[in-house]
Amino acid sequence: MLKNWRVLALVGGYGILFALLYRHTFPYLLSQWDSPDFNYCYLVPLVVAYLIWDRRDEFNRVPATVSWWGLLVVFPGLGLFWLGELGGEYFTLFLSLWLVAVGLLWLHLGGAKLKTIRFPLLLSLAMFPPPNLVASNLSLQLKLISSKMGVIMMQLMGMTAYREGNVIDLGFTRLQVVDACSGLRYLFPIIILGLILAYMFRGAWWKKAVLVLSTVPLVVLTNGLRIAATGFLFQFWGPAVAEGFFHDFAGWFTFMFVLGVLVPEMMLLKRIFPDRLGPNPAREAATAVGEVPGRALPLPAAVIGLLLMLVTVAAAQGIDFREKTPVKQPLAGFPLRIGEWQGIPQSLEQKYIDALDFSDYLLIDYRDPRGSVINLYIAYYETQRKGESIHSPSSCLPGDGWVFNDAGLTTVTINPEEGRQIRIKRAIIEKGDYRQLTYYWFPQRGRILTGMAEMKLFNFWDALIYQRTDGSLVRLITPVSKEETVELADRRLQEMTRTVVQLLDQYLPGKEG
Repeated sequence: MLKNWRVLALVGGYGILFALLYRHTFPYLLSQWDSPDFNYCYLVPLVVAYLIWDRRDEFNRVPATVSWWGLLVVFPGLGLFWLGELGGEYFTLFLSLWLVAVGLLWLHLGGAKLKTIRFPLLLSLAMFPPPNLVASNLSLQLKLISSKMGVIMMQLMGMTAYREGNVIDLGFTRLQVVDACSGLRYLFPIIILGLILAYMFRGAWWKKAVLVLSTVPLVVLTNGLRIAATGFLFQFWGPAVAEGFFHDFAGWFTFMFVLGVLVPEMMLLKRIFPDRLGPNPAREAATAVGEVPGRALPLPAAVIGLLLMLVTVAAAQGIDFREKTPVKQPLAGFPLRIGEWQGIPQSLEQKYIDALDFSDYLLIDYRDPRGSVINLYIAYYETQRKGESIHSPSSCLPGDGWVFNDAGLTTVTINPEEGRQIRIKRAIIEKGDYRQLTYYWFPQRGRILTGMAEMKLFNFWDALIYQRTDGSLVRLITPVSKEETVELADRRLQEMTRTVVQLLDQYLPGKEG
């Protein structure tokens, strides 16, 4: 009885500290689960709980031990907490939560006992949606592939179908393959289904790998078939076929179709390539190096685990690492006249302002006497927090048929006399026959950054050292007409970038604020 109370007290103590430490992470995670793309995450904890329950006999046979190796997982987990908290990245906090939880289980239960439930623990990672950048880029690629396959299938059915980006022209109507039809909301749950089937499938490891890997082309194929069926039935039933019951039924069809292929695939792998497996031997308990046989809840392990969590909670609660750093002067005062370029101020729709959540922004269309256009967009953040940070154009611009091509870095000479140069992002954006050239970069407290990963790392460092996470995004776009070359558009943006960088020093805070 005393031992049970000690276990309950320890679990309760860890539960309270987890709730305090990740008090902002859990609500955000649940909000992500409400998204149609990730609502499958609600089922993952139930599946994990069942798989652990299914291994309960083996789990109970292995004695609990204390393993100090668990601290080698807890420490990186707490490090990721600070990286996510100060860098403003939720996915890092998700990984932190998982590592700390697994590390504490390893500390109190031991590696041998944890090994009996390693697959459910690994599967629990599926509770966390991928980073926005990964999800948006993956959704874009799936839309393009599904659109291509859908058009090919419709053409094989004798239909007149042409594709322009993610828009399919059927002659009598135009279908747009939006995010909801990208296949992203089917890809992850079907991969999870493949992992569970592979886990239960008794066979060689390569057969399990084939089973899991086959889920990806199956999802893409089924989604292309779904788009083709929508286009075919549209001519008979109109828009109703792309929404409501038909749309939901097509989603269920995707799951049933893939499951109907995976099960025969398992039977085929077992029949054509039989395994010479003897009876499944009982797993014997073994004590790993660094583990101390005996009680699962010795005082030192419990004290150290709770103390590490308590210190981190106290630091996170009691220290404000971010101060808001305002612009030197409002961006609305940015010059409308730059050399021969005359600017016309533009404004974003309120829904975009609410979604981007910046502190100040600027949007201007500059035109020269020859009719060339350069669009300048600047977004400034006084402080960057989780869910309130800069969005990269590489994840925001691709959409409505736009595709990033020839993306990379380019050098712009700001002051030839002083030899000052900066490296910024450059990409050609195409939609059908329409092309645009874009330059963009992230001015961050005196630095010119070009990648989201380095921006998050510097946010962490500067929040820790200087109590600052302010930053901005600068983006220039110019159309590339059929009559001109990309080199001419490059020269146009090079000249404008040189001037914009020099002017920005009057508006954006530098290293010293």
